[in-house]
Amino acid sequence: MTAGIWLRFLSGPEIDSLGLTRTELVDSVEAAVRDHGEGQTSFEPRVHLMPDNGGIGHFNVLRGHLNRLGEHGVSGVKVVGDFVPNYQIGLPSELAVATLFDPTTGVPLAILDATMITAARTGAMTTVGARHLARRDSKILGHVGSRGTAWWNVTMLDDLFDLDEIRVTSRRPESREKFAAELSAELNTPVRVVATAAEAFDGADVLVEATRLVEPEPLLRTAAVKPGAFVVPYGTVSAVELDLLDVMDKVVVDDWREAQSGRFGALRRHVDTGRLSPETLYAELGQIVAGQKPGRETATERILLWHRGLSLLDVAIAHLILRRAEAADVGTMLRFH
Repeated sequence: MTAGIWLRFLSGPEIDSLGLTRTELVDSVEAAVRDHGEGQTSFEPRVHLMPDNGGIGHFNVLRGHLNRLGEHGVSGVKVVGDFVPNYQIGLPSELAVATLFDPTTGVPLAILDATMITAARTGAMTTVGARHLARRDSKILGHVGSRGTAWWNVTMLDDLFDLDEIRVTSRRPESREKFAAELSAELNTPVRVVATAAEAFDGADVLVEATRLVEPEPLLRTAAVKPGAFVVPYGTVSAVELDLLDVMDKVVVDDWREAQSGRFGALRRHVDTGRLSPETLYAELGQIVAGQKPGRETATERILLWHRGLSLLDVAIAHLILRRAEAADVGTMLRFH
């Protein structure tokens, strides 16, 4: 290669060709969460770009650094669009681009299609939470929502637990039927399509709310959360009742500063009204993964994890992908300077 600064571009199909396993992705995310708990990271709260587009979507900008990766650590920035109506034109609702940088020189190392990264790191975070906060004998998963992250939530949780049943639903019948068919082709666990969130969550051990609401609507009812349940609400717009936290024995977030920032999030109202505060928050997940606080301690605890999406997870998976691509000589080298 001629002199100059070169970076590696990795397209979605090229990333898919690397064959990363779900276990590798979950382990990479868990390591980043542990680093966060141990103070081996730095990142800034996400910011939003709101174009004048009639409210059909916005962009999230995430920035983070992990000390342990590479010789000097690695820094990264991701821009992800959040456009709910994209399904109408055959596009994912979340399309993303990630960039990685050498933190000692500022030299760009890679540009990646981060669409899969965004979805997979979200499912992996749900699963890391479940490793530490859910009952090991959980048998029923209730999942509401069928967007890109849903596939990773369900398949990774199925890898973790010996489930008896997976219940799925979403607002559009054609969407939930397609999602269930795809899951059934991949997994051995029975997948049941239900018409409502109430049916999906009724008696479930693990309750995941990953909806795409435009206006707040209480789909995850507080009364549905039985003793011993693990609850993960992370829709952009709230789909839970205001008293949900009142029945929780432990409330865990990915990062408290991040939980307080921005205008979106499943528990936005709970933060704004003081129901979720430093006094009512049990821990950040990194504290639990790093062994600083216990996770689940009894079979009857109701535990909630709210993860808004840490940039650190995007950087961790993007770096994993880059190293695998370098070893396999996959991607296109682009002259930068």
